[in-house]
Amino acid sequence: MARKDDWPREKRWKLVYTRSAKLARANKLGFEYPRTTGDLLARQHSEAPADGKRNVLFICSKNQWRSPTAEAVWRKHPALSVRSAGTSSSARRKVSVEDVRWADVIFVMEEKHKSRLLADFTTTIQQKPLHVLDIPDEYKYMDPALVEQVREAVAVVLGLD
Repeated sequence: MARKDDWPREKRWKLVYTRSAKLARANKLGFEYPRTTGDLLARQHSEAPADGKRNVLFICSKNQWRSPTAEAVWRKHPALSVRSAGTSSSARRKVSVEDVRWADVIFVMEEKHKSRLLADFTTTIQQKPLHVLDIPDEYKYMDPALVEQVREAVAVVLGLD
């Protein structure tokens, strides 16, 4: 005689995710669903951008002074497309999964921003170059000292004039 444990277990339908819920959850966690293969990822990262520009993302806490300044300094460079965002929930423009996916290179102002990005976008950010500029939160927007630090540090890392 068959025991109760031999019978197929009934699915608990309220615990099963729908496809849209899986997509939303994956998006929130910062990875693609369904997952892409390693070959596809390698091809995506080896291809040059269609317009020949590098996508550069600048990150600070509130996206008020440092990262918008960096964006303004590098906005008109012919080899770059730039964006800025913040890690704080009160940021003017909060960094999103789309921003991280868009970026070819990411610059953060402090080590805490790097930690926050790695925690929030672990799988999305794995293959991205991430550079810490070590610029403290003591400058106002377009402060000449801040502009000079951003110009020098980014130029050295990206090999630009």
